[in-house]
Amino acid sequence: MPPDLRHELSLTGVICGIDEAGRGPLAGPVTAAAVILPAEMPEMLRNRLDDSKKLSARTRAALFDVILGCAEVGIGWAEVEDIDRLNILQATFLAMRRAVEALGRPVDWALVDGNQPPPLPCRLRCIVGGDGKSLSIAAASVIAKVSRDRRMTTLAERFPDYGWERNAGYGTALHMAALRRLGPSPHHRRSFAPVADLFDNPWNPDSS
Repeated sequence: MPPDLRHELSLTGVICGIDEAGRGPLAGPVTAAAVILPAEMPEMLRNRLDDSKKLSARTRAALFDVILGCAEVGIGWAEVEDIDRLNILQATFLAMRRAVEALGRPVDWALVDGNQPPPLPCRLRCIVGGDGKSLSIAAASVIAKVSRDRRMTTLAERFPDYGWERNAGYGTALHMAALRRLGPSPHHRRSFAPVADLFDNPWNPDSS
């Protein structure tokens, strides 16, 4: 069953969906999005919006533009420094809070993907697998995923050896080989074990 508005319609007030992208990669920020859908949505959102992981990159990009054109959207980032300082869970919560703050107005309820409630200034409902159940969370998953992928593609222009434009910072064979050869870049998460093991080998762009 595709995501729908049952959870949203069971609540009153201003409701946003929240999801994140980038908890697992070895490099780059974790990104969160908060989305308030309009009362009247384009048919594309009702018919094609789903968990971003189930969508092709082309469909995600098209939905991204539609969501930005009709919904209220806030995007929050927790950078590598935040992740290494706080741990990935607390950095994810920080990104979610920043996403809600970026909406620019208070919300009454946040529908959050997962089972761990972030500390937010509103009431929460956590929904396991929420990006496949709630249209608001599905919209947030698309915004977070596309935003982060584009950020990693931009970073890859400066650090091309790691293949971030293709692996988004995940530990693929190409990425791990570059890590072993070059060591970590400034955008690698030093607190993640595969990177920490190589921390004594500083990044050297002239060694490739």
